[in-house]
Amino acid sequence: MQHYYVNKQPLPNGEHEVHVPRCTYLPEGDNGIHLGTFTRCSDALEAAKSHFERVTGCKVCCGAGHSG
Repeated sequence: MQHYYVNKQPLPNGEHEVHVPRCTYLPEGDNGIHLGTFTRCSDALEAAKSHFERVTGCKVCCGAGHSG
């Protein structure tokens, strides 16, 4: 199981990225929302949709869920 976070600050295209703690792009301080622990990034993306309409997985740490 892995912890996942979603960035409160959207990307220029309006999507909010989902990250794992070891990611160099993990949002700092209050810029992230802890989503919980999941076995797959896709499950974390579904959880992130309860906070933001447009979400994507970070291409570095959650590449399987990256939309771009």
